[in-house]
Formats: sequence, structure tokens, C-alpha cells
Amino acid sequence: MLRKLRLPVGFALLAAVLVAVGYWNIRPETFMASPPAITAEEPEIDFYVVNSRTVQYQPDGRRHYELTADRVEHIKASDISLLTRPDLNLYRGSDLPWHVRSDRGEVSPEGTEVELIDNVRVERNDEKGRPTILTTSRMTVLPDEQYAQTEQAVRIEAANGVTTATGMKAYLNDGRMLLLSNVRGQHEVR
Repeated sequence: MLRKLRLPVGFALLAAVLVAVGYWNIRPETFMASPPAITAEEPEIDFYVVNSRTVQYQPDGRRHYELTADRVEHIKASDISLLTRPDLNLYRGSDLPWHVRSDRGEVSPEGTEVELIDNVRVERNDEKGRPTILTTSRMTVLPDEQYAQTEQAVRIEAANGVTTATGMKAYLNDGRMLLLSNVRGQHEVR
């Protein structure tokens, strides 16, 4: 009878040992641990420039533009360049440049589109020294097409008054500007 019980008791002990080992390998912490948080990764910057200055000339040797920025960072994955405090003098062969600046900027691959962000200010003096100042919070510029636009509020201060609007399309070659909505003006008659 002892022999008959030895085999089942041995299997029972072996089973109990396996259950105990399995139980001790299951730690309660694994059930309570939260999954790793998904965080937005910082884009990988493959190079940066501090206190940058770029000057481009036209084929005839006259200055086309001069751009300075406190910092330029290039994002490898998207080929976008981020500008900190860009400051642009856009001559386009003229002696009277457009002076454009903002807090931040983003330049698309190949430089086909420039997004100016926060405290955008565009100013120029005409031949008589009269200033024109345009301010907005955001502006998209397509340099090759000589075109700029915004959907944000715009304020234009000129020698003869102030004009405000929501949205603008500017055709720089033609010197033409379309104000899209909510246009208001206050002008002095001289």
C-alpha cells in the first residue's frame, strides 16, 4: 500500500513545487505597473547655427536680401529649418528694402515657403521717407512667387492713416494687397 501511495504523492509534491515556482515568478508589481508613457519626442536636429547671417545677391551683383537670426536649427527628418528672431532686409535690387522680422520662423525644404510666427512686423520707407508698417501674428511668405498671406488680424500704418483687417494677400511684384474681411480704416485728409 505504501508503494501505491508513493507514486501519487510524488506527483502531487512535484505538482506543488511547480505551482509554487510559477506563483513566485508572478510578481504583483507586473500587474500594477502602468505602460510606459508615450511622449512626443523632440525632433532630431542635425545641425544648428548661432548668430547666423546670410546675404544673397542677384545675377547683376545687387543685393537681393540679407537675413540674420539668433539661432537656426535644421530638423533632419522633415528638412525644415527653425529660426529664432529672424530679421530680413529684402532689397530685391532696390535701395529701399522691406524690413521683415518676427519672434520665430519656419523655412520649408528648398526654402519655397517661410512661415513667420509671433510679432510679425514688415516695414518700409518710400522714396520720400514715409514709413509703412504692417503688423500681424503670423504670415506665410512664398519668396519665389513674391507672394505673402495671412488669415490673422493685420494692422497697416501708413503716412495717411491706419487700416485694420482680418486676412490679407500681398502680391509683392505688383505692389498689390487684398484685405479679406472686417476692413476698417482711419485716414487723415491733407
